[in-house]
Amino acid sequence: MQDPNDPHGRLNYRRLIAWPARIEREWPFLEGIVVGAPARTVVDLGCGTGEHVRHLASQGFRAVGVDRSEVQIEEARDYEGEFGGLGPEFLLGEASALAGLTDELFGAALCLGNVLPHLEDDAVAAALAALADRLLPGGRFLLQIINYERVFARGIRALPINLRDDPESPEREIAFVRLMTPEGDRHIRFYPTTLALCPGEEPPVEVSATRELRLRAWRQAEVARALERAGFRVEATYGDMTGGPFVAEDSSDLVVVAQCG
Repeated sequence: MQDPNDPHGRLNYRRLIAWPARIEREWPFLEGIVVGAPARTVVDLGCGTGEHVRHLASQGFRAVGVDRSEVQIEEARDYEGEFGGLGPEFLLGEASALAGLTDELFGAALCLGNVLPHLEDDAVAAALAALADRLLPGGRFLLQIINYERVFARGIRALPINLRDDPESPEREIAFVRLMTPEGDRHIRFYPTTLALCPGEEPPVEVSATRELRLRAWRQAEVARALERAGFRVEATYGDMTGGPFVAEDSSDLVVVAQCG
């Protein structure tokens, strides 16, 4: 039985995302961030099923993933030991408790895939303070979330559908649907939903998993202030994970690169 307190326990992100294509698309930008760090050690906060961590380890980085979802961490641990002493390694826990999970210091940190909005203001402050404590001087931090300025400005109610073949049932496809309902100007109700597209069957579309989440809709200026209060200096802001420019009411993502200390 799934833990009702684990909001991502119903969603199999390894099956929902076309990871090889995503990693290939993002790696040139991501590599440019981590190779400039003071050490080849990286921690990924909210690592999910661990695909970014695994790829970093495959490229010779000491890579550690942290996630509060027991279901996601259990799946990510399938990758542990794949590259010997480099890892990857996966730890179950909150980002705000990072110092209690490891005494290791890192040259770089990632927080990708809209993890930050799952945390309210006090929790973000605690998580960033904990991260600053585990980064080496000059350590680099790469943060990616949905660009909520665009969401509110344009009244966006859904993100693009991810559609891919079901690796367990070749005659079916998986559709990952993300619907949104605004709640004031600081929060949204988020509905990540997995559908099974079953041609020739009845019903032809099945709901495999769905969940309602209340997310804190962090905007660019708020993210910058939170980072600065935790001792980070914002280096650059981008609009996607390829290094495209950030345009407040147009970019799909808000991607921030910051330096510790």
